[in-house]
Amino acid sequence: MGGIINIGIVAHADAGKTTLTERLLFEAGELRTLGSVDGRDTQTDWMDIERQRGISVKASSTRLFWRDCQINLIDTPGHVDFAGEVQRSLSMLDAAVLVVSAAEGIQGQTEVLWEALEKLEIPTLLFINKLDRIGVRPQELLEELSRRFSPGIIEMERWEGAGDRSCRVYPLEPESGPLNDSLTELAVDSDPEAQEYFLSDSPVPVPILLRVFKERIASRIAFPVYLGAAALGVGIKELLDGILLLPRARQDEDAPLSGLVYKVEHDKAMGKAAHVRLFSGAISNRDTVPIRGREQVEKVTQIRRVLGRRAVDMGRLAAGDIGALYGLSGVRIGDVIGSEPLSREVTLTQPLLKAQVFPKMPEQLSDMVAALGELTEEDPLLDMEWEPEERELYIKITGMIQLEVISALIKERFGMEAGFSSPSVIYKETPTRSGIGIEEYTWPKPCWACIEFQIEPMERGYGFKFQSAVGDRVILSRYQAHIAQALPDALKQGLYGWEVTDLRITLTGGSHHLIHTHPLDFFTATPMALMNGLENTGSTLLEPMVTMRFSAGEEHAGRLIRDVMAMRGEFDSPVIHNGSLTMEARVPVADSLNYSVEFASLTGGRGVLSSRFSGYEPCPPELGKTAKRRGIDPRDRAKWILHSRSAL
Repeated sequence: MGGIINIGIVAHADAGKTTLTERLLFEAGELRTLGSVDGRDTQTDWMDIERQRGISVKASSTRLFWRDCQINLIDTPGHVDFAGEVQRSLSMLDAAVLVVSAAEGIQGQTEVLWEALEKLEIPTLLFINKLDRIGVRPQELLEELSRRFSPGIIEMERWEGAGDRSCRVYPLEPESGPLNDSLTELAVDSDPEAQEYFLSDSPVPVPILLRVFKERIASRIAFPVYLGAAALGVGIKELLDGILLLPRARQDEDAPLSGLVYKVEHDKAMGKAAHVRLFSGAISNRDTVPIRGREQVEKVTQIRRVLGRRAVDMGRLAAGDIGALYGLSGVRIGDVIGSEPLSREVTLTQPLLKAQVFPKMPEQLSDMVAALGELTEEDPLLDMEWEPEERELYIKITGMIQLEVISALIKERFGMEAGFSSPSVIYKETPTRSGIGIEEYTWPKPCWACIEFQIEPMERGYGFKFQSAVGDRVILSRYQAHIAQALPDALKQGLYGWEVTDLRITLTGGSHHLIHTHPLDFFTATPMALMNGLENTGSTLLEPMVTMRFSAGEEHAGRLIRDVMAMRGEFDSPVIHNGSLTMEARVPVADSLNYSVEFASLTGGRGVLSSRFSGYEPCPPELGKTAKRRGIDPRDRAKWILHSRSAL
């Protein structure tokens, strides 16, 4: 059978991903002894903070062999605070195993992950875990998966003893019965060879059924579902057999080199490790590799396979495989090695909170800046901001647990104690109406950079786009490139001090001078033209929203509705079934930061609350906050020009 499959194991927190990974490794013979999350000795959760808290913080890779096939496993965090790790890992997968807890069912992050896998067209197998938990209803969950996710859900097993430690699963045979019916319907629907058998009243041969089934899995029309209890080892062998239905990686070593850096780590002894998925070509020790968009090539000093905490030398990384490259000092997450692979970008989360960081010992501030710079290389969503004039250091986070983890990492890796301010919500702003921005930077000479912008507000989620409507004779193309390069940084602080988003900026006029224009003049003029334009368009404050999903006893319906209204939220009518209610509400982050604690108190810890980022919406000005401006304001024209000319 052979080949390589790169799969990610993804799920909502506490669905049992790490336990499942451990069982897969044990069943395949990769582990002699079985670790556990409670025992703090699993293969993929090896960091101290992961073992202390019993949660996955980093995406961790490992490998096993099953029936001659090499399966590279990526165990990803389930907690929403660390969804950035999942986001970066999805770019290199051939397929995914989405774990759903039979006890908790479809949760908030389960839906987010499903939508991401759908957007990236990643073939997906589902594993219903915790079949042994009291009160589980597998058939109801299967029906809900089919209703909410896809009608292409294919049941691969029958089960006995659900809700008890005696639970067992039995594979359905494709030769007859329910699985044969499902596969025949799937094949006859689209395959000419299968249709011929069907029209002649002959059973479709199993090899044809399995061929079509694999094709439909690869194209995300069919989704095999397996069941089990990972903690008990139930359903593990069957799941491994099911993984072999997933598409293999292409192993084209003769094609041009193409790889993607999906993770960066720092090793005290080895230096920076760039974790790479190689889509084509091959790399050996001492090879020089081109980084797309960079002029320099860099030399690979060593190639290693990372297996949890352990790493082994590879010497060579071939197409279809993953490995860690050392020696690429300037490499960053998202860098392309060689030619561009299939583009896979998706947003699972974005930081909604911002906190100031300060060392417990003030003299270690510069060391703290360096430490957080290294951590930001590993997690770009931290987006560290260092303001040397104010000597203030900030990071962006997705939740409070993340602060605990960052504090532990700083202590463990750098030997420093970090303190944090109370996190504040990250607002954004957008132009209120269309308008013109103008700057004529012609004094004090030598300088000449004149710019005219048309600024237009766009729909929520649009982001930012720059385009030019002027030719080379008006402004030379190299100067237009400077404008395009300067705008993203200039947009980080608008009239209220927040990032400006959901707008289109068109260069409609301006001029350069053959003698007086200095190469840096358009970098100076662009922020001034932008701020002039924003003063003309006005700015609307935007606040982040989350969609919350509540599951609780129906007696809590009235209180939940009052709480949502108090949080300025909008909600759908609660669905009540067998004494339980389910309700969804969309609420501002600023008003719901601590509601999980209130909800737990309200339901005595028996309710389930999940939340997911749900975009930005206009915020009443009196309820929002203005951010303190960092650095020089381009509206202070004289000071800005002196600053940009390094004359302050």
